[in-house]
Amino acid sequence: MADTETYNGYCVKCKEKRDFEGQVHETNGRRMAKGPCPVCGTTVNRILGKA
Repeated sequence: MADTETYNGYCVKCKEKRDFEGQVHETNGRRMAKGPCPVCGTTVNRILGKA
């Protein structure tokens, strides 16, 4: 949907906030950035505001 950008999100596995490279997806009418954690590889999600 969009190009890859850097976002800051909480990794549940590492239990820390991390910067990750992600793309914007729309799920259930909400925009969210999804991408892998740079340390452990788990998917990190960040809910974004309305455009």
